[in-house]
Amino acid sequence: MNATFQWERRLASLARPLFGSSAVRFLAYLGLCAAYLQGGLVKLTDFPGALAEMAHFGLAPGPLFAVLVIALELAASAMILSGRLRWLGALALAVFTLAATGIALRYWEMPVGQERFMAANAFYEHLGLGGGLLLVAWLDLREPRPDGATA
Repeated sequence: MNATFQWERRLASLARPLFGSSAVRFLAYLGLCAAYLQGGLVKLTDFPGALAEMAHFGLAPGPLFAVLVIALELAASAMILSGRLRWLGALALAVFTLAATGIALRYWEMPVGQERFMAANAFYEHLGLGGGLLLVAWLDLREPRPDGATA
């Protein structure tokens, strides 16, 4: 066994009790869902603002899209946080995120400048968020269930 591998194993054994805990895992899920929880709650409490957002992105009928987005953001987040069909909630948010990113952050259509730079950064950050959600789904589908079944 080489020295690098031994060092990595020791370091992992020190980190595992904290970062392998269910509390840290829940905090990680909460972090992934934070934007969706915030977005869903803001749209729910400011429905005229939600309608304005749908109109801004050309989504019609606005009320239908607003209700669907609110329901998706809140329900899928609840699925992830509760562990009930976590993989399905994560996949739903990943697809939503990638679709919304393609609609809202079309940086390649913007003139070169600060706004394009910011939109490009946000675009790739959202790709990363989508990848994180896909990882949640993948991990959840790989884990055995308490009853011995898989997801």
